[in-house]
Amino acid sequence: MVWAWNPHNTIVKMSRRKGIGSHQSAKMLKDEWLTPPDLLEKLEAFDLDPCAPIVRPWDMAKNHYTKKDDGLSKTWEGRVWCNPPYGLQANKWLKRCAEHKNAMALIFARTETVMFFSQVWEKAHSILFLKGRLHFYPVDGKRAKANAGGPSVLISYNSYNTGVLHDSGVEGHLVILKNQT
Repeated sequence: MVWAWNPHNTIVKMSRRKGIGSHQSAKMLKDEWLTPPDLLEKLEAFDLDPCAPIVRPWDMAKNHYTKKDDGLSKTWEGRVWCNPPYGLQANKWLKRCAEHKNAMALIFARTETVMFFSQVWEKAHSILFLKGRLHFYPVDGKRAKANAGGPSVLISYNSYNTGVLHDSGVEGHLVILKNQT
C-alpha cells in the first residue's frame, strides 16, 4: 500500500499501479504531465500555454509560461491552451480562463464539484465530454501505460473555441452552455 494525497488534500491509502492509473495514484504526484499530442493537433494552434511543463518534447502553443514563470501572474494574450495542474489549484486556472475568455481548458469531468459549478457550468461557453479516457504523457514524451483513471472534458470559454471543438473530430459529446462571444 502507498499513502498519497487526493484532490481534497487528504491522505488516502492507495494500492500500487503501473502507469498513471488515476490522477490520485502515487504516480501522479508529479506536477507535469503533457497533453496527448494527437488531441492538440485537432484543436488548431494556440498562442499561449500559461501552465506548460518546464521540460516538454513538443510545444502546446507558440508561447509558454512554466511554473518558474508563474503563468497566473502574467499577461495572457491570444488563444490560450490550459491543461492546469490538477487538484484544488485548478480552480485558479479555470477562473483565469473564464476571465480571459479566449481559452480552452482540459480537466477531469468532475461535474459535481464546487470548482466545476463556479468556473465551468456558470462561465463556460461549452464543454466537450471526451469519449474514453486519455493517456497523458510524462515529460519524457512516452505515452503513459495506463489511462488517466477518470473521464476528461475540454472546456471552451467563447464561441470561436466552441466552433473549433465542434469541427475538431475529437470523439465525445459537445454541450453548449451559453451564447457568449
